[in-house]
Amino acid sequence: MAGKNQNQNQNQLNGEIRDREVRLISETGEMLGVMSSREALRLADEAGLDLVKISPTAVPPVCKIMDYGKYKFEQAKKEKENKKNQKIVELKEVQLSMTIDVGDLNVKARQAQKFLEQGNKVKVTIRLRGRQMAHANLGKDVIMNFYEGLKEIAVIEKPLNMEGRNLILILAPAKK
Repeated sequence: MAGKNQNQNQNQLNGEIRDREVRLISETGEMLGVMSSREALRLADEAGLDLVKISPTAVPPVCKIMDYGKYKFEQAKKEKENKKNQKIVELKEVQLSMTIDVGDLNVKARQAQKFLEQGNKVKVTIRLRGRQMAHANLGKDVIMNFYEGLKEIAVIEKPLNMEGRNLILILAPAKK
């Protein structure tokens, strides 16, 4: 039973094709017409290749004469290439404080700039402690000053908001 489910995800080939009639395509892509599956299998054997059902839902099903091992290898190679070209965007975090000094703010800004240039998003947070909760507007000013230094290379993806005791701003790299 497990083998049968596995085959539903893959193409049927050679002796697995049980249809009475199939539409056959040659290895060069030429349409050979509708014929019995035995006749199609015989032509594939003569060519020294495999008969592969490529469109099982068509009426009659479409089969192609091809080297199945080479076909599977090419598919795996394409998948690997596509995976390699994908860019995974990470969310990096930069933590500030309400009492941060200009020099320290510049260091954090350079770190955030490096993250943005790598194509990652940056989450800027300030944790408000104790009486700082009463002066959240000062924390908002610190975050907005931080953003002013980065606004050439960053855009605000999620605006500044308060989540519990934290002020949070999410920046994304600006489109070039």
